[in-house]
Amino acid sequence: MYQKKFWMKVRGSYWFVPLLYGITSILLVIGSMFADKWIIGSFKDSLPSILLTNSGIAKELYGSLVTAILTMTTISFSVIMVVLTTYSTQFSPRTLQDFMRSKMTHHVLGVYCFGFIYALLNLVLAGKENTFLGPIFMVFIAITSLAFFIYFIHHSARWLQVNNLVGKLRKDATRVIRDTFKESHFPENEKWDSEEIKKIKQTNMETIYAMNPGYVQHVEWTELIKWAIKKDCVIEVQVNTGDFLPEGYPIMHVYQVDKKINKKEINHLLVVGQERTDIQDAEFMLQKLVEISLKAISPAMNDPHTAINCINRIGTALADIGRHYKEINYFSDQEGQLRIMRTPKKFEDYLYKSFYQIMNYGKDDVSILYSLIEVLYNLALVSDSNIKRKIWDFHFYIIEGTNWDCLHEMDRNHLSHIYDKFKACCNMEKTT
Repeated sequence: MYQKKFWMKVRGSYWFVPLLYGITSILLVIGSMFADKWIIGSFKDSLPSILLTNSGIAKELYGSLVTAILTMTTISFSVIMVVLTTYSTQFSPRTLQDFMRSKMTHHVLGVYCFGFIYALLNLVLAGKENTFLGPIFMVFIAITSLAFFIYFIHHSARWLQVNNLVGKLRKDATRVIRDTFKESHFPENEKWDSEEIKKIKQTNMETIYAMNPGYVQHVEWTELIKWAIKKDCVIEVQVNTGDFLPEGYPIMHVYQVDKKINKKEINHLLVVGQERTDIQDAEFMLQKLVEISLKAISPAMNDPHTAINCINRIGTALADIGRHYKEINYFSDQEGQLRIMRTPKKFEDYLYKSFYQIMNYGKDDVSILYSLIEVLYNLALVSDSNIKRKIWDFHFYIIEGTNWDCLHEMDRNHLSHIYDKFKACCNMEKTT
């Protein structure tokens, strides 16, 4: 679990990958120096003179490339700041971490660090003798840095296009949803004997409190079950991924406690951080798309088509949740003994969190209303009967919030057309 916490801090930082490149560069400098001495000492007479570089030319080469790579690094950092500013003001502050965690961004900065450190160390260590490997390596590093610089400009330009960003968020949402609802290594159950649960809750209990304030970023369910098996107890988890916890918040109740437990040990099975992450939090991925949609329909932006694009992507993400969703309330061990009790988020919660803000701010825009009903219709088409019933129950929230009497006849007919299709899909009687 400590490794999970460390990785979650590292994955969003800019320093880790460039640090690895920098260390590799230092090792290459040391290795090339020793290889140079051995090659020149052993094959000096047989080496072509064109491959040998005197110290003066080598120093000029290293000095020029130090300046060039530093310039490319400065420009790249400027581009990064432009992208981050655009994301924060036009899209959503929550999308900043997506660009920061982009592997391409990290590797570009790493290549620059590699080239700068290699050129600088060779410039400092260059002696009066001819060199062989250093300048050759430096030429390849310079060409590679230039290629990465050109590609990074292209990469940043694509990230600034809202459609590409929305598509990337949609793709990431699919990954997060599959990870969130993947099958556990232990038996999962939606229901459990109520009498047994009642007896368990009457046994000795220890309450585990949050040690630090922050968001629940990750719950290691497998390790939590193993801990419960080891201590022969039952754990009732009170929180879900994405919840914000004040310090001292009761996060778990441990039942059937016969001896004192290490509360700090079990507390670390939940990763709590200062910001929400998308490792296990499917709702957070939906929130990013919702915020981009809200910015698009605001009077300052007035871009309903971007909002509609986001609504469609939210619908496909909800379809993924519907396909993988399991309301798992209990985990047991391999012998069938109850180990974990919890209250997971319901599918209705995902529906509401996805559309309530869009409905509130976009209810006066016919195109937004039409898109909301259309997305629910499409979602119902690809869902089973259980999810379809939840969608039908939720749709009243949108329909009843729409002032049909104030709509123009053409707008009302337009909305009625898609609503009739939605009603037919759900096999329900029209209620408006």
